[in-house]
Amino acid sequence: MSDVMYTTTHRVVVPFYVYAGLAFLVATVMLFSGSGEFSGHYFQPHILAITHTMALGWGTMIILGAGHQLIPVLIEGELYSVKLAYLSYVFTAIGIALLVYAFYIFDMGWPAKYGALLINAGVIVFFVNVLMSVIKSKKENIQAIFMLTAAGWLVFTTLIGGLLICNFTENLLPEGSLHYLSLHAHIGIVGWFLLLVIGVGSRLIPMFLISKYENQKMLWGIYGLINGGLIVFIFIFLKAVTLVLYLIPVVCIATAIVLFGMYCRKSYRVRIRKQLDEEMKVSLLAVVMMVLPLVFLIAVIVMLISLSADVKMVLAYGFTIFFGWLTAIILGMTFKTLPFIIWNKVYHVRAGTGSTPSPKELFSSKVFNIMAVCFIIGFVGFAGGIVVTNGLATKLGSLLLLGCAVLYNVNVFKLLLHKDIML
Repeated sequence: MSDVMYTTTHRVVVPFYVYAGLAFLVATVMLFSGSGEFSGHYFQPHILAITHTMALGWGTMIILGAGHQLIPVLIEGELYSVKLAYLSYVFTAIGIALLVYAFYIFDMGWPAKYGALLINAGVIVFFVNVLMSVIKSKKENIQAIFMLTAAGWLVFTTLIGGLLICNFTENLLPEGSLHYLSLHAHIGIVGWFLLLVIGVGSRLIPMFLISKYENQKMLWGIYGLINGGLIVFIFIFLKAVTLVLYLIPVVCIATAIVLFGMYCRKSYRVRIRKQLDEEMKVSLLAVVMMVLPLVFLIAVIVMLISLSADVKMVLAYGFTIFFGWLTAIILGMTFKTLPFIIWNKVYHVRAGTGSTPSPKELFSSKVFNIMAVCFIIGFVGFAGGIVVTNGLATKLGSLLLLGCAVLYNVNVFKLLLHKDIML
């Protein structure tokens, strides 16, 4: 069966993309206005607001939207419920706004609690939708397993996050909320983002390269390493054993990333499409950028072992994840997936007639290229500014990232407002 036979209506998918783009813009505005705070501790209201805007509003919302579009392709069947997809959007959209607002003013009362409750409801609905879609499908697909497992880790992440919110006022946990921040963050980063990006990327990257490379055994190995490493990390954290043991899950995750890099490299080498467009170059750059957070994480662990922890390394670690590889993969893949969604909406009636523009013609390549340059220079500038504690570098870097977000939204709305010029 052909992949194009199974899809999800654009009415479900597009709102997630719009929300994510606006969240990215809001996050970069906050980053620019609060760039000076990145010279201090990471547990500050505005930094928490920026982090959750990027993790939930930017990364999670666009992945939820793309997930609703991709799951029918992966399982070669229909999405279980469009109504559940709408419901997941409403719950998470409202919940994220409330939670970010609560962090920004640091009010852990009703805004934070209701926000956390709605986010949990939204991701549970998404998980159920993916689970039921996979169960209904007769097609066994490893990428769908990646997505389902990642959705399960997302539910776990948001449940822990909800507990941490309540723990600020109710003392539900043995330790303060700050103690569990690392657990909450890494289950989300590794279990949700890394697992899902690798799972979906293993399908999309070869597809957009027009490469027939496939290695199920390698993907199952990656799947085992990521999940195994995360489970080992949770065990070490809860048992409070020696810090050196944290290198075990790090090695597992690092091995998985290296294997995924090899998978992408082999896909690249046997590709049919020799000329790469700029969107694919940014997407492949994101694969390389996955190494950066590992470097900072190892540095943090080594410093903790030697009792000389540096808060700058922790900030740089988080920044390279959310504003680095995760943003890079979204910037690249948005303009490989959304143009097709919009093209299918506008031109599906005339498909195959030869009288329609290509999906790539629906957005501005020039704007995309300027956006990519702003992203790369801004990212390097801000990350470097954190490491060397240079306020000017972080301010200029944040300004360029703000420009990147503006240009991203310009192109997204250019796509969304596209009309059939032949009518």
